[in-house]
Amino acid sequence: MTAVQALQAALAAEDAAIFGYGVAGAHLSGSRKSAAEQYWTGHNEARDTLTAMISALGATPVAARALYQLPFEVHDAASAAALAAYLEDGVTRAYLGVVAVSDQRLRTFGALAMQGSAERAAFWRGTTEAFPGLDAS
Repeated sequence: MTAVQALQAALAAEDAAIFGYGVAGAHLSGSRKSAAEQYWTGHNEARDTLTAMISALGATPVAARALYQLPFEVHDAASAAALAAYLEDGVTRAYLGVVAVSDQRLRTFGALAMQGSAERAAFWRGTTEAFPGLDAS
């Protein structure tokens, strides 16, 4: 995978997270809603950073989709938290691709982004995973 491909995949994951947090946030309240709003803002900032990085490499960032298919129905706070954890897992997997590129600066960027998304997934899930971003099956 090239650096541009890895960054595009991370951008796609960030766009999906932005969309999904909009859905999840509608079912949350209190401190969990505040966390969702904070994480949504963070994903927007990450999207902007990735867009700039892709452009700096001479490529055109892929635009977000108008609509994303959710992995399951979200109808209450529990399913909203499960969606948020799912989204963060997807972001972690996407940044794993950035960690695999040869550019050390991008690898560091990807590793730090993975750490953040793994921590957010653990917040929503209430537990940690041994190897976040890797499919155990």
